Amino acid sequence: MTLAATAALALPTPAMPAQQAMAKTQIYDPKSRKWVNYDSRKAREYYNRNKKQPPEAFRMQVVKFRTAEKAGTIIIDGNQHYLYLVQPGGTAIRYGIGVGRDGFGWAGRVRIGRMAEWPTWTPPAEMVARDEKARKWAGGMPGGPDNPLGARALYLYEGDQDTIYRIHGTPEPWTIGLDVSSGCIRLRNDDITDLHSRIEVGAKVIVLMQGAALYKGV
Repeated sequence: MTLAATAALALPTPAMPAQQAMAKTQIYDPKSRKWVNYDSRKAREYYNRNKKQPPEAFRMQVVKFRTAEKAGTIIIDGNQHYLYLVQPGGTAIRYGIGVGRDGFGWAGRVRIGRMAEWPTWTPPAEMVARDEKARKWAGGMPGGPDNPLGARALYLYEGDQDTIYRIHGTPEPWTIGLDVSSGCIRLRNDDITDLHSRIEVGAKVIVLMQGAALYKGV
């Protein structure tokens, strides 16, 4: 069984048509019984009228998950906007994520090189040059509720080298399920705090490419 198929089995709502699975994020509207496009405006409206919660599919939950990877491994399916933390007994904890604005542009096997609570955010030089709001934080924005990295950050390393990519929280929880970030993986602050509490530095992270079913370990 593929990762995509495993994820589909875990969804509490009807299966999404195959031709829609690769399209922009959609959510199932139980009132109309239809899949609807989930853009940034509708995402915030949905979040506000549902007790500050993202759609059910993007909330933290335990799902069936078959993989050859050992418990404690993180597997990221950016195409479906899910992060899985492998658990014993053929299960995983699944979290909803937001990914890169232009889709998921990178993939591979990395590790958690370090972790931080309420991390400092330092905008890259390119952002400082083009964004006046970012310029004031060129020396680093202290951690806090408005910090783009949210409550926790997990820094992804390849060998001993920082890849510049992070798994982190966000002060914009309505963006979970969308392609919105600058290339990192964002979770709700409650979810990244939970994930942070369950893993250790050195944990393996597998980032899948589009067409996750090709991953041989699943």
